Amino acid sequence: MFHEPVLNRMPWAKDNPEELSSLLSREWLLANGLGGYAAGTIAGACTRRFHGLLVAALPAPLGRVMMLNHLAEEIRLPDGRIIRLGGDELEGGALDLYGAKALIEFRLESGLPVWRFELDRFVLEKSLILPHLQNTVFVRYRMLRGPGRLRLRMRPSMHFRPHEGRIDAPLERPYAVTCRGSRFEVSGEGDLPPLRILPYGDRASFVLDGGRFRRIQYRVEQGRGYDARGTLWSPGYLKADLEEGGEATLAASTEAWEILEAMRPEDALEIETQRRSRLGALADARLRSGPAAEWILAADQFVITPNTRVVNAAQARAAGDDIRSVIAGYHWFTDWGRDTMVSLEGLTLLAGRLVEAAYILRMFAGHVRDGLIPNLFPEGKRTGLYHTADATLWFFHALDRYLDYSRDRTMLSLLWPKLEDIVARHNAGTRFGIRADAADGLLSQGEEGYQLTWMDAKVGDWVVTPRRGKAVEINALWYNALRLMERWAAELEGPQAAKPYAEQARLAKSSFNARFWNEGEGCLFDVLGGDPRETPLVRPNQIFSISLPHPVLDEARWPAVLDVVEKRLLTPFGLRSLAPGSPDYKPTYSGDLRSRDAAYHQGTVWAWLIGPFVDAWLKVNPGAPSRARRFLDAFVGHLGEACLGSVSEVFDAEEPYTPRGCVAQAWSVAEVLRAWAKTEEKE
Repeated sequence: MFHEPVLNRMPWAKDNPEELSSLLSREWLLANGLGGYAAGTIAGACTRRFHGLLVAALPAPLGRVMMLNHLAEEIRLPDGRIIRLGGDELEGGALDLYGAKALIEFRLESGLPVWRFELDRFVLEKSLILPHLQNTVFVRYRMLRGPGRLRLRMRPSMHFRPHEGRIDAPLERPYAVTCRGSRFEVSGEGDLPPLRILPYGDRASFVLDGGRFRRIQYRVEQGRGYDARGTLWSPGYLKADLEEGGEATLAASTEAWEILEAMRPEDALEIETQRRSRLGALADARLRSGPAAEWILAADQFVITPNTRVVNAAQARAAGDDIRSVIAGYHWFTDWGRDTMVSLEGLTLLAGRLVEAAYILRMFAGHVRDGLIPNLFPEGKRTGLYHTADATLWFFHALDRYLDYSRDRTMLSLLWPKLEDIVARHNAGTRFGIRADAADGLLSQGEEGYQLTWMDAKVGDWVVTPRRGKAVEINALWYNALRLMERWAAELEGPQAAKPYAEQARLAKSSFNARFWNEGEGCLFDVLGGDPRETPLVRPNQIFSISLPHPVLDEARWPAVLDVVEKRLLTPFGLRSLAPGSPDYKPTYSGDLRSRDAAYHQGTVWAWLIGPFVDAWLKVNPGAPSRARRFLDAFVGHLGEACLGSVSEVFDAEEPYTPRGCVAQAWSVAEVLRAWAKTEEKE
């Protein structure tokens, strides 16, 4: 158990009017372990299409669906005055933040969001709970202090749609509402389950008032060049009276009534708090306090039982197994193979969740096709897409890390035939031009119209960074995989079985060091044999030639490569994806989709790359973990900005290094956690 609650109090100068705008730029996120979530701004205003109190993860082909978008909350004081809580939108797109002035504190308490409001002499707290592995939300209000009775009124608004779907999709008529006693159901069209609403509290009741439509503007979506104005509908409002010590809760769910009613709000809070406390107890001892304890809670948001792929789950459970996966980032990513394998150590192994790590590895192994693991599982689909050259190589690395923590040789034996087949198919040539060159042992990849490395931005038919040919990190990963196969073959089948892998690894390493060295820059080429414009670019991918457990780069060249990366690519929040001064360098990641994707890997800083940088730095500077810890300092402050308690996907390439992209990214959290543990001084 945590020795004390893990708290993150939002830094906020309440009495400074200019600070009110920060309540719109700072966000919170809760996940339910199924891929569903709740998210929003601290102010309560919806600025993204993904902001809502319940995004349910439903079986394919539905996927994740926005079921409860917004709650408009107001308090009637004993003298008759009415005060709106939080921020809300007015007609014409203006935002009313007057109600936010009542906010005196926002905090994450063991990762759960809590708002505290002061209204004259009354103090009111609001909190949210998403029970684990349920598509349910409890929005709870408690009167902490006050000289009388308040009337609380909450108006839920909704537009059932795919969570990434168009917000301007027509909502022309009210949803159907049925009620029985205190139970209410709001039903849409098609195969969607109804949204079930249940009020709790003193004299709490739900009032149906004929329904109301309202139009709202999603400011962030407008800035990102998407449809930005949509309609919400409300069937009525919940009202409850609150006195000191009293509570009221709105529960909403797509689960069956017996599941929704299985826990009262106070029970749900206690159970979820205990679950989160266990996460801290399971984690590596180096990660149980301070900032790392918050990142451990953040890590939990990404590890999911993929509720949308019920067929896969049924097959696994019939075999006595189970499935887990990793959401790559919130709000719009699903589970991606590459991100999952990169993140495995930080999200599960260091977190003490070895059983779930094994589920993840076996789940992806079961989806291998033609020697490749899936690049991603699309929203609402039952099968994966395979257009990736590196995810499968990261699978070898993830398995190695799992075996190092677990000593689970049964897993290695189980997967060994599949590993042999993967290498054989890479040698023979598999999809998308992925093939080992027999002449030099290096791995090449590329097919017109596809982006196969992690630098995978594509707009329409434009592949922004195609990197076709022999990419530096692909070959670092390939060499690492061959050395792992050499060791595993010797362990399972004896020295003779290991020889072919050893010989291929030696050839690949010799060729790599002969061909990738860029004398002019004193570092490594990014790609060989592809687009000539790509070869002289200084990119961060070369760091993997040092950072991986089996480094392909000759040790004599490590300091030179590290020096170039540190001087030209390192920022407080990770590595730039392209060095300043390059013709295509973009310092800012903003604007519409085309503008953003043009900058995505052309300068934009990626937080996850801080992990391999720290690995490489410690290899060049062994025995100096405390000196390496300074590379993580900025991430501590980042806990109080963007999505509180998490790590953003990307940052602008130059000061002030504005956080961008997904507000919470799996491999960002995982690699910061891993680097934090690695830079902890041993007692």
